[in-house]
This record gives sequence, structure tokens and C-alpha cells, in this order.
Amino acid sequence: MQLLSNTDKESQPNVTEFVLIGFSNLRELQILLFLLFLLFYMITLIGNILIVLLVIADKHLHTPMYFFLGNFSGLETCYSSTILPKTLASLLTGDRSIRFHLCFVQHYFFASFGAAECYLLSVMSYDRYLAICRPLHYATHMNGKFCVQLVGLSFISGFLAISITIILVSRLAFCGPNEINHFFCDVFPLIELSCSDTSLLRILIFLVASVFTLPPFLLTLASYASIITAILKIKSTSGRQKAFSTCSSHLIVVTIFYSTIAIVYVLPNTVTLRDLNKVFSVFYAVLTPMINPLVYSLRNKEVKKALKRQVHQLFVDT
Repeated sequence: MQLLSNTDKESQPNVTEFVLIGFSNLRELQILLFLLFLLFYMITLIGNILIVLLVIADKHLHTPMYFFLGNFSGLETCYSSTILPKTLASLLTGDRSIRFHLCFVQHYFFASFGAAECYLLSVMSYDRYLAICRPLHYATHMNGKFCVQLVGLSFISGFLAISITIILVSRLAFCGPNEINHFFCDVFPLIELSCSDTSLLRILIFLVASVFTLPPFLLTLASYASIITAILKIKSTSGRQKAFSTCSSHLIVVTIFYSTIAIVYVLPNTVTLRDLNKVFSVFYAVLTPMINPLVYSLRNKEVKKALKRQVHQLFVDT
């Protein structure tokens, strides 16, 4: 209960800024890391924005599946943009400081977009479940209004979940030290610096995370279990390949996203594993948003056809 009783003292933090340690121990690799992260960020922006524009411009992609993909790509753009500009600036200039309140703002938006991604991935898996396992009911269920509601609910749920935790974290007192052992303001490295009792807060964060993220994860798991079962029952090889091709790209993204998050947040937070957790954080925070457009564009025939049509209209028809 100490967490809730120190409100007056905690409203005046002694720490006015944090220092993101990031990869400062790799001094000789700072330029190389900057170039790599810059490359990742540029691919993320160009690839995801291109998918959004294709979904908007090409009438052949005006279906529920690509509507969700367009929103997912927009989400990935926002998700990576909450941390990578600051990371790039720190690697280039060596200034790793971040203002106290900006650190909380960064965590809020990054975590909110991450939570919304969990919901949107479950929506996309449900969409594939209906298309493959309940094709006769697909058009009835996945109408335009319902699709918009699902996307809206995904964003609302993600931001609501993190609003609860950010309020709890903001009530903590930070008396120093102020060095966060991470390359962005993640919740557990952040609360490790608090001079308040965080034992209750850690339990509350775990409960909130379980309530808000476990249902979409289980829905995604159940959807793909049903999809794989249905595909295996298809007798023809070509039929199985066609059915699996419609969801394999999404399954790759889901696997990478959840597996790396599980490694970071489920493994014990020991000194030995902290650097390893930081590396795996790069996978779900930086590489997953970059892989998304590559996976969907290289493995999806409709997206490639749409890109060719738009390029043809742009350079040939004009």
C-alpha cells in the first residue's frame, strides 16, 4: 500500500531527466549501429506507408483482409516512430538524455501501439479463420461497419490498457539514479529506478497485462489452430497450398512478434539476461515493423499485382 500513500511526495520528482544507456557499451560500433537502425527505419517507413497507399488506391484491395493489413501497416509505422527517432539521435550525437515527462510519453505511446497490435493481430487471425473455416458466413460477418468497429476497438483497448499502467507508474518517486538500462523507456527498466516500493505495482502491471493481452493472444492461437486443422483436412495438395498461402504471411509476423515479446517479458530479469533482453527488444520493437511489409509484399501475390498496376498507371498511363 506504500505505492498509493506517497502521492504528495511523488508528485515532486527529484529526477528531471533520464539517461538511456542503450548500446553505449559498444562505443566503437556507434556509427555502424546508427546506419543499421537508420536502414531499418527507412525500410519500415517506406514499406508500411507503401502498403497503406496501395490499400487505399487499388480497388482490388478493398476487402476486409487488406483493410486490416492497411491499418496494421499504419500502426507499425507509428509503433516504430515512437522510439527510433530518439534512438537514432542518441547514436549520432551521443546525447542519451530524455526529459522526465517525455520518457513517460514515449513509453505510453510505444506500449499503447504495441497493445493495439496484439488486438489487431487477433482480428486479422479471426478474419482468416472465417475466410478458411466459415467461407459461407464470411461476407455476412465481415461487412464494412464491423471491420471498422474491430479496428477501432483494437486501438481503444490498447490505449486503455496502457493508460492504467502509466497512471500507476507516474505516481512513483524517482530520487536517482536516473540511468535506464535500455534504448527506450520501457516499463520495467523504468520502475527499477524508483525509490518507491514497486512490489505492488509489478503485480498490478502483470494483472493488467494479463487481462488485456491474454484474450487476444488466445483468440489468435485458437484461430490458427482451427485454420491449420481445416487446411490439413483438404484432400488436394493445391487446395492446401492455396489455403495456407492466404494466412502464412500473417502467421510469420505473429510468431516473430509474440515469441520475442515472451522472451523479453517472461524470462527473469537478471543481470546476466539484461543485455540479451535488450537484443531481443530490438526484434519486436525494430525488426518486426520492418519485416511486416517485406513479408506481405514478397509473399502476397495480390499486393505485388496491385503494386505493378499502380506503377503502370503512374509511369505508363501518364
